[in-house]
Amino acid sequence: MKNFLIVALLFSSSITATEFVVKDIRFEGLQRVSLDTALLSMMVQSGDNIDDNNVAGIIKSLYSTSNFENIRVFKDGEDILVKVIECPIITRISFSGNKIIADEKLNKHLTASGLHAGTYLDRAALSHIEKKLKNFYYSVGKYNAQVSTIITPLPRNRADVKFVFTESVSTKVQQINFIGNDVFSDEELQSNFKLRADVPWWNFLADDKYQEQILARDIENLKLFYLNHGYLKFHVASTHISLSPDKKGVYITLTIDEGLPFNVSNINFRGGKKGDDYSSLVTIKAGETYKGEKVTALEDAIKRQLSEQGYAYTQVATIPEFNEDNQTVALNVNIELGNRVYVRKIKFSGNQNTRDEVLRREMRQMEGSWLNTKFIEASKKHISRLGYFETVDVRMTPVTEFNDQVDIDYTVKEAHSGAADFGVGYGSSSGLSFQTSFKQENFAGTGNRLGIHATRNRYQKNLTLEYRNPYWTLDGISLGGKVFHNEFEASHANIVDYTDKSYGTNLTWGFPFDDLNYFDFMLGYTHRLIGNLGGSYQMKKFLDSQENNITENGSLKVNAFDWSVSWSRNNLNLGLFPTNGNYQRASFHMTVPGSNVQFFKTQYEARQYMPLTKSHSFTLLMRGSLGYGNGYGNNGKNDYLMPFYENFYIGGFSTLRGFRSNSAGPKAVYDQGAGNNPALVGSHNSVGGNATALTSVELIFPTPLIPAQVRNSIRTSVFVDVASVWDTEYDLKNAKIIDGQEYIYDYSNPTNYRASYGVALEWHSPVGPLIFSLSKPIKRYKGDRKEFFNFTIGQVF
Repeated sequence: MKNFLIVALLFSSSITATEFVVKDIRFEGLQRVSLDTALLSMMVQSGDNIDDNNVAGIIKSLYSTSNFENIRVFKDGEDILVKVIECPIITRISFSGNKIIADEKLNKHLTASGLHAGTYLDRAALSHIEKKLKNFYYSVGKYNAQVSTIITPLPRNRADVKFVFTESVSTKVQQINFIGNDVFSDEELQSNFKLRADVPWWNFLADDKYQEQILARDIENLKLFYLNHGYLKFHVASTHISLSPDKKGVYITLTIDEGLPFNVSNINFRGGKKGDDYSSLVTIKAGETYKGEKVTALEDAIKRQLSEQGYAYTQVATIPEFNEDNQTVALNVNIELGNRVYVRKIKFSGNQNTRDEVLRREMRQMEGSWLNTKFIEASKKHISRLGYFETVDVRMTPVTEFNDQVDIDYTVKEAHSGAADFGVGYGSSSGLSFQTSFKQENFAGTGNRLGIHATRNRYQKNLTLEYRNPYWTLDGISLGGKVFHNEFEASHANIVDYTDKSYGTNLTWGFPFDDLNYFDFMLGYTHRLIGNLGGSYQMKKFLDSQENNITENGSLKVNAFDWSVSWSRNNLNLGLFPTNGNYQRASFHMTVPGSNVQFFKTQYEARQYMPLTKSHSFTLLMRGSLGYGNGYGNNGKNDYLMPFYENFYIGGFSTLRGFRSNSAGPKAVYDQGAGNNPALVGSHNSVGGNATALTSVELIFPTPLIPAQVRNSIRTSVFVDVASVWDTEYDLKNAKIIDGQEYIYDYSNPTNYRASYGVALEWHSPVGPLIFSLSKPIKRYKGDRKEFFNFTIGQVF
């Protein structure tokens, strides 16, 4: 603290002199402060008459500059001599013991207070900062916290400043008492509080650590509780906080005045847009008990309706008019429209790689038209669903020179839309497996997709080139296509042995039906050469209709022209890590009649995200899918079946975690009987089935111990997966089994499901999505292969 030293004039000639004319003003002790600066801060100049009061003013004005820590004034003849000691210069500020306040925030606060390296050391400012920091700790319930400063002098009038924090433990709520509540019990009132004296293990939202801000919010919640029960005149008369002697516990006592409940007599509207009827927005009727949340909902609905007509700054206030005689209240809803505004410009920022036109074509709000908040939010959703951005923010900026115009600013943070896919899986017997490819969802910032997939692992060699332009026409009709070559070794993919060499091409058109619904249509051609055909019963049954397509060396050679149609509905709030909304997709795929194989496949999948908290930090994801396929027609002797290489499989990260890829489900059986007397031998090799069902429940929660700057690109969850795959054409339920009985069961029964549980983490890293999971089967069958840990790069579940 500054110690103002008021020194009377010391007279060299006469002690009785109290006033004189100043001839000159001299300083001693100036080092960094210039003489001109010091003179300018004084209230006295050469030639002025001064007395004792002027001396006090000189000292006070010099201290106010914060440049000096000691000032003395002397009379030397007709001159004034000012001897000063300058405040030291701060060379460094450091912190010790601070855990809940980061160094960065402390430095920012000190700089805003004018205290940082290179400034003069102001002891009064230090004391004031210490007090503010202590008050902060008190506000978060740390009443034993201490903050002190250590000043270390250095040569050449410099000093280091160190803030030492002793944060202590948080004060816990010992008891919350209510006085004056006759209508509602203490338990009912306590249920509105986040602060609690006894926190049950299951209530992760509650807190027993006292904080002033949380108590203030709890009191507001208490007021809302009473308002929602009609008690408009409820108020908290007093709030008493008392500390335990050791300052480790706090006792809260709230004295409240409940008042009486009011019923709504009528609702009147004043102002608003001429011709508009707001009565349809009212959810509270005359005679009902007043509910604050319904009144708030009415005000919000009016604002929303008017904001969609260009009135962006509408003010809506409900003024109650009480009738104490019959305990009723009339609600007068005042509506102040403000100016109707239109959009001058729409701007984009943060899109370093993505072109403006890619964002602009997602706009539903147009420049030059009346502002419509519904269109603005719809535009934000469409940008988010592109999947190119981690975050999308929008704000309206009034045009200063016009009171009826605004600019719309969309700020995006780009995600890594490209993926150099590198997949790694680990199993107890298979060891490590790898795959690589490249995909760019936002090629050269155009919004077009380019994929060059070159995959090589222990069971597959694949080369695929694909391209898709989502805006082939201005109306949003897309055009895409791909060509591919593939070699597949089934036995290395946990499937019954066969080899598949194929190549082909397809062309795809898509068009939007509306903002949510989209349709795709595809035409394609595929050539396959399938070798090493095993002798499993399921495979032989399919090959009975393919005798004309068997080559001399026993391979299967087929050509197929196919087509498909699909529908998707996307109502997700975000393209990357959604937290609300749903996504659905249904598809139908069929080969053209006359192809070597004649079959169809239909699939449906759905995802529903349900936020459990207002901040969407906790979200429940429910996922499900169904699939069925079969052959159609016959070759004159045998009916066509769905090819075994088109079967559905379960197991692996994308279907059933906790199981090795493709390993769960029906197994290959071998018939070693004669004539109509089958004798089966079972095996552990998967053959899949022509029908499947999958469901999954996943709780998404905030990832602990990660910095805020990467929080939007990391997601953690706990899950339960349940899946089943079966063969509707399996007809050996009662056959004799001579070996491998443990692997054989009724493969046509859809209730033979598998289940698992576990935890997963997904990170959208610079090289693409990285997914980790730890999972364990709950229910499995013999022959199913477990996989406790899975790690994948470039595949999103």
